[in-house]
Amino acid sequence: MKFCSSCSAPVIVQIPEGDRLPRHVCIECGTIHYQNPRIVAGCIPEWQGRVLLCRRAIEPRRGFWTLPAGFMENGETTDAAAARETFEEACARVEILGLYTLYSLPHISQVHLLYRARLLDTEFAAGEESLEVGLYDEARIPWDELAFQTVRETLRHYFADRSRGEFPVHTGEIGPAPWQRRE
Repeated sequence: MKFCSSCSAPVIVQIPEGDRLPRHVCIECGTIHYQNPRIVAGCIPEWQGRVLLCRRAIEPRRGFWTLPAGFMENGETTDAAAARETFEEACARVEILGLYTLYSLPHISQVHLLYRARLLDTEFAAGEESLEVGLYDEARIPWDELAFQTVRETLRHYFADRSRGEFPVHTGEIGPAPWQRRE
């Protein structure tokens, strides 16, 4: 950040009084510009024992498989964001059933919230951000081609919990994937 979004004056990085972290601070109006984690919301769309996966048409991880998810927009709830992302990426309509996983990814300043959801019908197709979409049972999940660790962990929990008939909320922290690590 180089300029203040309030008055357009230059900003400097400093620790404001009463704070403990460096922030972008406007040298003219004194506005402190906080940069906070971004929220990614998505879901596990379920249909008769199978889940809907999308093969990514965009970076990062183009060509890899994922659950439909993306960045939350201002003015929407997390469950509405999950349903919207599912429609945008897979042209699928869902009923949100409840929060299922919540992962902190501090290395990229994100929080991922994934919900269980029921597909309302089998009318789905690849949206603009997907190369293809499809329903998969546990045995056919392309485990080695999943785009993100949050998706892998969510699906592992999902299939284990489904066999028990219980779906508690899972939380945790996920560090950088091998392709994100800097040596």
